[in-house]
Amino acid sequence: MNRIFEALTTAFGPMGPVWVMGGFGLILIVAAAPMLLFRRSDPLHKLEREREAMRLAAASRTTGAGARRRNEVAGLRADAGKPSRLATLAPLFQPKDQEKIQGAREKLMQAGYRSRTAVQAFFVARVLGAVLIGVGALAFALLRGTEVDVLSYSVIGGVAAGYALPSYWVTRRRAARQDEIGNGFPDALDMMLVCVEAGQSLDQALLRVSQEMQHAHPALAEEFEIVSVEMRAGKERSQVLRDFGTRAGVSDISSFVTVLIQSSQFGTSIAEALRVYASEMRDKRVMRAEEKANKLPTKLTLGTMFFTVPPLMIILIGPSLADIAKFLSGGK
Repeated sequence: MNRIFEALTTAFGPMGPVWVMGGFGLILIVAAAPMLLFRRSDPLHKLEREREAMRLAAASRTTGAGARRRNEVAGLRADAGKPSRLATLAPLFQPKDQEKIQGAREKLMQAGYRSRTAVQAFFVARVLGAVLIGVGALAFALLRGTEVDVLSYSVIGGVAAGYALPSYWVTRRRAARQDEIGNGFPDALDMMLVCVEAGQSLDQALLRVSQEMQHAHPALAEEFEIVSVEMRAGKERSQVLRDFGTRAGVSDISSFVTVLIQSSQFGTSIAEALRVYASEMRDKRVMRAEEKANKLPTKLTLGTMFFTVPPLMIILIGPSLADIAKFLSGGK
């Protein structure tokens, strides 16, 4: 092995082994890509896509107000017989543990990515990001003519950054979407209470709330629309509500789902349950605002110390220090 490295170094310079290994890896990728992209798809995947298209078609026919759902159904029907390129690449990159795949799927759903290829695209993006940013870091280091140690650190850092970037993006999107849903949920709950007390059923109230909140809180409106569609499609109400809590990933909505399920199981009034929970949500919102207000002085202390105290000390003590320095220099 040492002789091979010495020969490569003699023939191509100090970076000869790196160039040869990179070229060999690139040749393997180019040779394997056509076989992975154009191999035959699993018939079970085709059957699963057809079932998903039929489910969405039934939901779209039931609501009568889902133009977006019908477009999604049409796309699924058009792609039902076509093998997905991501479906062929994903098994090479995604973990074998189904719990990790399910966890990634839940995070993507909570971030707003619900397409059937979202999980596959996520795992492929992590690997491609690691490869592309790693190659970019390698090329940049080679152009600058850095040493081998710095080159290695650059490549390792680029690969790590490219691998972690999709996860960071999904985490940020998930947090932003959960904040949006949590901020709009108290208003939606009050509106739902008004609809239920006016005589509408739960699914009608959810649909009306989703229509009224499309502009103010689009993420929450979309979730309510999905719940209404699944209820009208005949799916079990308790399961629909549990799925809603899982997709949202907000503790307040999970508690709300529990209240509705218990209300339907024990036969209590949904309007009364909504009234009590809406009152609790208003109290929580006030407490949350008070908590943020109490944290504000602590957050301002550090900024005040760094940006206010030093200039003030310079203004107050600066002239005296200058006079003392002048006096001492004159005394010498």
